[in-house]
Amino acid sequence: MSQLQARRPKDSSVEMTELVLPNDTNQLGNLLGGRLMHWIDIAAAMVAMRHSSKVCVTASVDEINFFEPIKLGHVVTLQAMINRAFTTSLEIGVRVLREDPLNNSSVHTSSAYLTFVAIDTYGRPLKVPPLEVESDEEKRRFNEAALRREQRLQHREMVKKLRADGAHSS
Repeated sequence: MSQLQARRPKDSSVEMTELVLPNDTNQLGNLLGGRLMHWIDIAAAMVAMRHSSKVCVTASVDEINFFEPIKLGHVVTLQAMINRAFTTSLEIGVRVLREDPLNNSSVHTSSAYLTFVAIDTYGRPLKVPPLEVESDEEKRRFNEAALRREQRLQHREMVKKLRADGAHSS
């Protein structure tokens, strides 16, 4: 079996732009959180597929933070980049910016971390190429992704144990 060639984060990064239209908003004229989550998932999926050259599916959304509202007429820019590649999974970070074209201002509104798994046509996990980090920022993101993965795995084990304990106490 051949060794997978390491790839750099910038080789698979994605910048996606959306205009907030009336159908994207709630009664207050704010972008619906679900619509933004949809856009985040799409941007992250494109990064995962570019990095792995495989079909990738969302395995988890670890965190989405909403710092500022996004209004009707704003331009939304999603900047997605791979933080780390594990054996079959990848952590993707997405930074969301809102631009008010009438005031020529831009603000960081949201951040998210998602995990994707590369799969074959039968849904079985496939190995993904390793990540080659170069800059200090890439190294920081790489290291923080390992911490988030450890927390994710610990949480999964804790839930599994609670479920098992609950099944025995019934």
